[in-house]
Amino acid sequence: MADASEYTHLAHRGTPPPAGVAQDAQRAEASVDITLPIELRFAATHYDNLEVRVDPALRTLWYFMNPVEAPSYTPGLLADLSRLRGQIQSLFDRADDGLPLLYLVNGSKMPKIFNLGGDLGYFAQHIRSRDREGLRRYALDCVDLVYSSSMSLDLPIVLISLVQGDALGGGFEAAMASDLIIAEKSTKFGLPEILFNLFPGMGAYSFLSRRLDPTRATKMIMGGQIYSADDLFEMGLVDLVVEDGQGEAAVREFITRHSRKHMIYRTLREVKRRVNPLTHQELIDVVDLWVEAAMQLEDADLRKIDRLRLAQTKRLEAGRTAGAR
Repeated sequence: MADASEYTHLAHRGTPPPAGVAQDAQRAEASVDITLPIELRFAATHYDNLEVRVDPALRTLWYFMNPVEAPSYTPGLLADLSRLRGQIQSLFDRADDGLPLLYLVNGSKMPKIFNLGGDLGYFAQHIRSRDREGLRRYALDCVDLVYSSSMSLDLPIVLISLVQGDALGGGFEAAMASDLIIAEKSTKFGLPEILFNLFPGMGAYSFLSRRLDPTRATKMIMGGQIYSADDLFEMGLVDLVVEDGQGEAAVREFITRHSRKHMIYRTLREVKRRVNPLTHQELIDVVDLWVEAAMQLEDADLRKIDRLRLAQTKRLEAGRTAGAR
């Protein structure tokens, strides 16, 4: 057994499950041997698009996105995230005493990228083939996970997004769904969907209108501006900005310093939810509007999506090549 003060790194590679979110089945599938120490329980599940590690001393699970195909929320990454969350929920279902985890930390292993948003290749393919229902299913999978994050998986945990690279579109939306955002100084945030005549449909307006106000939410969406971590800290959207390369250390320090305030964070979060609730149905309604808008994109818009996807893929490949040297 690993010493509890050490991180046990569990990098998984295996066969991905079918795409989509079938939470009840995945939750059952995610059940693990509860006789194992917590840092070993997640070794039973293999992920193509995630790396997972557990710090038992801090009762913290870290999961890092590392999608195979594109630096975005691909169907494979969505399926892996759903499986992981089912496994975490199963862990709490079977816990006999105390809370097995206090914190979840969501990060990325993609060089200088947190996540660049929706799977543009998937968008273009389904729009060109006029597959409205296929596009809607993908979007619903996205908002299911965003909503789950915004509700902290319905568990007594605090969810932290550790942003060490650019968070654009759906990547920015996913970060805003967490309880806290800790970002490294050089990271960039933005909602660039307006560049190809669309809007971010997986929670951006819902989160921004609550965290800021409707006027500024509309301005950010329509402007397509790229913001620095310091910009968003001043706006109150990012909770802590740290120097590049210090993100993980900053998260550990934050958890250590605030561990006694865990209950207060959770309670204030519940107060916020009651005062200004976000419903799953609201996100679904926005998705339906997004699908309608997406299906009306013209060839010129789709060509912009193609060029942007190619640029994203080249950026990911270049970063991985440089990191392998």
